[in-house]
Amino acid sequence: MSTELNGKVALVTGASRGLGLAIARGLKQAGATVIVASRKLEACTEAVDALADVPGEAFPLALHVGRWDELEPAVDGIIDRHGSLDILVNNAGIAPLAENLMSVSESLWDKTIEVNVKGPFRLMAVAGDRMRTAGGGSIINISSIGAVRPSPAEAMYAAAKNGLNALTQAFAQEYAPTVRVNCVMPGSFATDMAENWDEEFIGLVTNRLPAGRLGRPEEIAGLVAHLASDAAGYTTGALIPVDGGRTAVY
Repeated sequence: MSTELNGKVALVTGASRGLGLAIARGLKQAGATVIVASRKLEACTEAVDALADVPGEAFPLALHVGRWDELEPAVDGIIDRHGSLDILVNNAGIAPLAENLMSVSESLWDKTIEVNVKGPFRLMAVAGDRMRTAGGGSIINISSIGAVRPSPAEAMYAAAKNGLNALTQAFAQEYAPTVRVNCVMPGSFATDMAENWDEEFIGLVTNRLPAGRLGRPEEIAGLVAHLASDAAGYTTGALIPVDGGRTAVY
């Protein structure tokens, strides 16, 4: 079955940088029209410009996924302008670290849940409803291996991403069999965030991995493009680790 996405329209949240930008590139390379969404329009426009070397179309969209009331109009606006919304990638997220769990503030907890769980829930509900009415679609959530292998410092983030894992499996049932819903759980990747890691820290991470290195962003993008395509037609409700073997270590 084909892995091409020609004629499909994809919305990728948190797509102005890092894994989100790599995913947007991979979907565009596969033939999809890509809506590059993030909080700031300027950053989205710069990301669209960065994708200009790939044939096809991409469009910027300023979207704050934590603002519930903005999400349904955003989805319907995409469908009105582009004719459909066939693929949703919930990639936007924040990963605040805590020196200790006693120091976590209520506002930081609420913000972490808002962006990582509440926003994706509402986007899945709205986009999945429209996809089901249209006859099909694919939703891919970007979680984290920390959701199932958490450390104390990332407890808030891990709890939120574990919630996203649960939502993946619930929505896979809610909109079955028309809409497929899957989840990718990345480990440590060589994104712009990793540029601030020193060699000692990278060594601590990679020495524990069978792969022996950080992941490359395109190694997530290829899997997302596959899950969005007809080639993954029998895959739904899956939680897929892409972590260099970290799950085999801990």
